[in-house]
Amino acid sequence: MKSGTFSTLNFGEMALMAVNTRCLCLFLLCTITGHSLEIKVNPPQDFEILDPGLLGYLYLQWKPPVVMDNFKECKLEYELKYRNVDSDSWKTIITRNLIYKDGFDLNKGIEGKIRTHLSEHCTNGSEVQSPWTEASYGIADEGSLGTKIQDMKCIYYNWQYLVCSWKPGKTVHSDTNYTMFFWYEGLDHALQCADYLQDNEKNVGCKLSNLDSSDYKDFFIRVNGSSKLEPIRSSYMVFQLQNIVKPLPPEFLHISVENSIDIRMKWSTPGGPIPPSCYTYEIVVREDDISWESATDKNDMKLKRRANESEDLCFFVRCKINIYCADDGIWSEWSEEECWEGYTGPDSKIIFIVPVCLFFIFLLLLLCLIVEKEDPEPTLSLHVDLNKEMYAYEETLC
Repeated sequence: MKSGTFSTLNFGEMALMAVNTRCLCLFLLCTITGHSLEIKVNPPQDFEILDPGLLGYLYLQWKPPVVMDNFKECKLEYELKYRNVDSDSWKTIITRNLIYKDGFDLNKGIEGKIRTHLSEHCTNGSEVQSPWTEASYGIADEGSLGTKIQDMKCIYYNWQYLVCSWKPGKTVHSDTNYTMFFWYEGLDHALQCADYLQDNEKNVGCKLSNLDSSDYKDFFIRVNGSSKLEPIRSSYMVFQLQNIVKPLPPEFLHISVENSIDIRMKWSTPGGPIPPSCYTYEIVVREDDISWESATDKNDMKLKRRANESEDLCFFVRCKINIYCADDGIWSEWSEEECWEGYTGPDSKIIFIVPVCLFFIFLLLLLCLIVEKEDPEPTLSLHVDLNKEMYAYEETLC
């Protein structure tokens, strides 16, 4: 027929078409079923960062997510990430609790994010996570940056007392004064400094003693300012006391030479509460015009002499807290120099002989004076003899 052309399908072609149609239907069914069986979980609710007034110790808290009825018996875990705004890395915590506490630097903003994890036994071994939910926190800046204190430094002297010092802000008025508050875990609330260091009746530092149970904890500080003419911006600081310890220098140094070659040096650990095992030492040995450094964790050391004929052999030492007791530390001042007194060269022999000779000369002169005082006076003897002769002469004339 001219109106169109029809072709007849054979049995094989019809079978192939039936198979393709069946595969397409099966694919569509699996896709629909898969989407309907996909497991989802919601993020936590009401995530927020709270400030309880502890100078940087903040609470990150949230509520459980809305969970479908078939997952109510599943244990939920939360992945929490947080950081200061200018930090390049996040701190990550996996927890089942609904609150987490940590210390932050309040000079900068804080941001956090959290999501829900479903345990594997509820998801046939697959990993199921919710989307992230986020929160942030920051202190409202009062006062210009120039009113904030400068060069804040804190040192924990000999693990016994803390001294913090600062300089006034660059643009403050003459009536500006500062106050310092501190807090660490174990205190009920933040406390104000009771022993200020002053310059021209203005607070420029603070001394804190008797800080019980404050080691290996975050120590928080805030320095506020007050002025009748303008608001003063606060400054915050957080550290751990054991990382800013400056010990006393070592004491009772002793140096000796064994076999004319080996230098043996000893010293005593500084007095105070620091355990002897917490020290590391740096030693400087001076031999004539040559000096070199060495280090040890013990309070003695043995080294070889660089020049056997050296006449001047001395050493001095300093210490700080080692890596087994703190993450960091501050070096002590250098000890007094201790020198070897056992040198017996030609010059030292002369120096020894001369005083001995002078002593014996002095002793000889003293003996001579004593003997001279004990001899009878010759004039008295002569006078008696003359009298006797005159008396005999008179008798002869008679």
